[in-house]
Amino acid sequence: MVSTIMNYPLTLNHLLERMNTVFPKREIVTRRPDRSLHRTTYAETYHRARLLASALQKAGIQHGERVATLSWNHWAHLECYYGIPAVGAVMHTLNLRLGPTDIAYIANHADDKIIIVDDVLLPLYDQFKDDLGEHRVIVFPFAGEIPEGMESYEDFLLTGSNDFEYPDLDEMDGCAMCYTSGTTGNPKGVIYAHRSMVLHSLVGATPDMLGFSQHDVILPVVPMFHANAWGIPYGGTMVGAKIVFPGPFMDAESLLDLFESEQVTFSGGVPTVWMAIIQALEKEPERWDLVKGMRTVVGGSAAPPSMIKRFEKFDIDVLHAWGMTEMSPLGTVAAVKPHLQAGGREIYEKYKFSQGYQAPFVDLRHVDDLGEQQPWDGEAMGELEVRGPWVASSYYNNPDAQDRWSDDGWFKTGDIVTIDDEGYVQITDRSKDVIKSGGEWISSVDLENAIMGHPSVSEAAVIALPHPKWDERPLACVVLMEGASLTKEELDEHLSAEFAKWQLPDSLVFIDEVPKTSTGKFQKLTLRRQFEDFQWDDAGTASGAAAAE
Repeated sequence: MVSTIMNYPLTLNHLLERMNTVFPKREIVTRRPDRSLHRTTYAETYHRARLLASALQKAGIQHGERVATLSWNHWAHLECYYGIPAVGAVMHTLNLRLGPTDIAYIANHADDKIIIVDDVLLPLYDQFKDDLGEHRVIVFPFAGEIPEGMESYEDFLLTGSNDFEYPDLDEMDGCAMCYTSGTTGNPKGVIYAHRSMVLHSLVGATPDMLGFSQHDVILPVVPMFHANAWGIPYGGTMVGAKIVFPGPFMDAESLLDLFESEQVTFSGGVPTVWMAIIQALEKEPERWDLVKGMRTVVGGSAAPPSMIKRFEKFDIDVLHAWGMTEMSPLGTVAAVKPHLQAGGREIYEKYKFSQGYQAPFVDLRHVDDLGEQQPWDGEAMGELEVRGPWVASSYYNNPDAQDRWSDDGWFKTGDIVTIDDEGYVQITDRSKDVIKSGGEWISSVDLENAIMGHPSVSEAAVIALPHPKWDERPLACVVLMEGASLTKEELDEHLSAEFAKWQLPDSLVFIDEVPKTSTGKFQKLTLRRQFEDFQWDDAGTASGAAAAE
């Protein structure tokens, strides 16, 4: 029997209309490149997004064609988030932290017809423009000067009409596009659908996920070119929250100043950002007056439990989440269930520090090397596989990468996990980073989190190096706090309560910083290359100039 419910397409145009009809006076604040604050409203954003859509239509942009942005987080980028999909085009956010060669490859692979670029990023654009195919350049003029041969974003908007009418859109039409960071092979593109983005926004805003409401002041630290800023701009505007954008200023002091001046209640970013923020807070604990009970979501890579605990002293609640570009990106959130909260501090922390349980409509399983599903007992490890209405079923124009999906259609994440009987996921490692020693697995993630709990350690990455006897052994690469020191014996003592002796790093090296990907994740491949000549003697002990005994 067919239902009697309307066939109403789930498109972002509904969220855009809602901004104007329900929350027209809500504020959007941006720190401009000159550090001044720009303030606008939902109503003005709605008006300008529709002008952008009309202008794109008059410029000849066809249904499904890609319009790229090369921009920081700011109010005009939000206009692109809504205006480009409104006309049936696909918004393609270019990752400005990638190298020029990668950006050129991505723009050409996506066949971007128009690139909207911040004027402060034109020096970056100049490094790859000659490698691009035919395209049109529109510049967002923070400073007001537009190079010859390019168009002003403001002038381009004036070519649009206020009487713009939305074209007929199917909810499965593409609305946005992101590429993976390309740590293995060329970057790979994922096209999100209007339907997937609307569902992602609805679920992400629910109380036990990210928990947005119109009472929130939301500042997305995560870049708008990184998996659509985790969907925060869409979810936040859907519920009518005040939105604060940091512009190009992602340093801890600038962010904390905005947290205070705009009384931010929710923010989100990768662990490296929050490590810098907690260090700034601890250095000057009386400097900033932040909202009590401020919430932050940490994703992109595992957050050290020690960091989460440190934020509690400042009445800031850190919410651990996990996801991927291929998942739009929300997969799991570590909200602690009521009966687990009642189990005491140790039980509470066990679940608080995990990656959490699956979001509604996201299915999880983990499988061994033979493809056999593993039990949800908190002990059996396997590769995490996912499926759901906002999970990619393929990469754009890349049939050779279809091996990332199982024969029955689940996406292979590459994360090695356990899942317990409560449904909580614990990532033990990436499949390429897990340390295989004497037939046993050692989690580099667990070791890193524990090492970063030492008061002398600012950052730490643990990598596997080939070993003549044990196949692989862990090497700890440590960034020390300013003025601090650490010996191998002190590190072993710190770790011995949590790890067996055979799991401890065989050696300790000190580095100036942990290399990171364009999205702030630890780049362990770079470290493995840096220490590829590291040697072990016949007794299996580390040797070489880099070893710290």
